[in-house]
Amino acid sequence: MKTYLLCRGGVLAAVVASVVLAGSVPASAAPGDGSAYGAQATVTLLGQPAVNVGPLVVSNTNGPTTATLASINVPGILTTGVVSTSAIRDDNSGAVTAIATTADVGIPLLQGPLGTVTATAITAECDATQAGVTGSSTFVQANLGSLGAVAANPAPNTVLQVTDLGLNIATITLNEQISNPDGSLTVNALHVHLIGGQLTSIGTGDLIISSATCGPAALPMPLASGPGMWIAFGLLGAVALPVGSRLVRKRRAVTAA
Repeated sequence: MKTYLLCRGGVLAAVVASVVLAGSVPASAAPGDGSAYGAQATVTLLGQPAVNVGPLVVSNTNGPTTATLASINVPGILTTGVVSTSAIRDDNSGAVTAIATTADVGIPLLQGPLGTVTATAITAECDATQAGVTGSSTFVQANLGSLGAVAANPAPNTVLQVTDLGLNIATITLNEQISNPDGSLTVNALHVHLIGGQLTSIGTGDLIISSATCGPAALPMPLASGPGMWIAFGLLGAVALPVGSRLVRKRRAVTAA
């Protein structure tokens, strides 16, 4: 009888363990995702071959979660110093944070129409929690030449026009925030869009510096509580009661004998 009870006890432990673990698994099978990168350029300048670079220095919540590069040099388009990114998911809370920082930025792409364009640092950040997804951009000593200095924290989707001979040839979007169909948010700290055209165009395409995408947040990883705990207790009772009843009957039979 001892052997029999030990076997049943082993089965009981396995069942309870599996239910407790099941109760701690989030209801959603897809956890919150996040990513970040330092720069991306898809540009065709007049009279030159197309340039397709990046995304560079990419981080992702699924790994690698951090990345660093000493510098970026895309001739005629972009120069930088150190670029660092990170994308972290907290499995306990479901929160996601993604950050991209690009230091010592120069944009020779805009030198013709604007003059010298530089920034000590450009950062994009997003955060996804159970309350929602938010984003921001930070500029340190950023100057857009003839367009002037950039505020440290521009309002979302601040659009500046770049003109030549009275014609729009490009737009610069600061703190660009894009709400994606899947509920995530993409923050591009600086997005240069070359409009193109036949007169004063310098080319076509896009340059993005410091980008972060978050969320929505995953469901938090609960402890064995709530519905999972009650299911576990239910199964525990369903298995334990027959074992206890059988044990009592066997003891009564032995006593009667």
